[in-house]
Amino acid sequence: MKVLITGAHGKVGRAVTQAMMDAGHEVMTTDLSQPGFERKLPGTPAYMKADLTDAGSAYAVIRGAEAVVHVAAIPEPTGNPPHVVFQNNLMSTFNILEAAVRFGVKRFVNISSETVPGFFFPERGFLPGYAPVDESHPVHPQDPYALSKYFGEQLMDAAVDRSDIRCISIRPSWVQFEGNYELNLGPQIRDSSELSANLWSYVDVYDLADAIVLATQSDLPGHEVFYIASPDNVGGHDFAEVLSRHYGDRIELRALDRTDASGISSAKAHKMLGWQPKRSWRDYLDTEGTALRK
Repeated sequence: MKVLITGAHGKVGRAVTQAMMDAGHEVMTTDLSQPGFERKLPGTPAYMKADLTDAGSAYAVIRGAEAVVHVAAIPEPTGNPPHVVFQNNLMSTFNILEAAVRFGVKRFVNISSETVPGFFFPERGFLPGYAPVDESHPVHPQDPYALSKYFGEQLMDAAVDRSDIRCISIRPSWVQFEGNYELNLGPQIRDSSELSANLWSYVDVYDLADAIVLATQSDLPGHEVFYIASPDNVGGHDFAEVLSRHYGDRIELRALDRTDASGISSAKAHKMLGWQPKRSWRDYLDTEGTALRK
């Protein structure tokens, strides 16, 4: 397929671009980075700078695409004023999805967020009702980032109701790559009392990219939502034990498929997309949370 990837120059966008090309697809990319005007290296995908909050730019970059992977977003709510985060994320999603519907694009993969239930940035305290968290958990977004991502999922619902487009929303866990494992996850590996808002969950960026390729190639009808998280938790702790120790009976423990299970379940993605993650924090860090030297 000819696939448009938005936000292609970010952490996730770069990994998805390479994975999509490795899968044999023709890739077009867009972001806010300035385009280069030197000779391109062989295999470099087509690139056009575009601000997707402008509807005309969204229509311009999508022309010819058969599928869209929408990664572009302000990735969290603390570095910009709330109205900027919300307006940017929601309107860019609306514009590129509207353009996709009008141009007859068949598949739209929307990168949503694990924050939709209320994780990470609530103004009032939040705990999930049960763990591992799955797609059936109620959503209580409080911050402008999570709210924009939840409304983005609702835009997908509306699109499949009014057109023949097929949509998948991916809710990635905290995304890690070789450059940030030690900084982000090291403290949790050394000490399980170092709590994280998502119950010690994470996902490797290259496993996430594989899931996005599968979603793009999927023939699932309508709009489906999938959590994507690594199957193990940060540090490989006994999940039932640390959940009980830190939260008592405030979070219901549901069935686990492994002792060191993640706090977020990707069972639906395993079943419906055939996603099988290949990487773990153990490939990058030792048991003290220090980067392995190659």
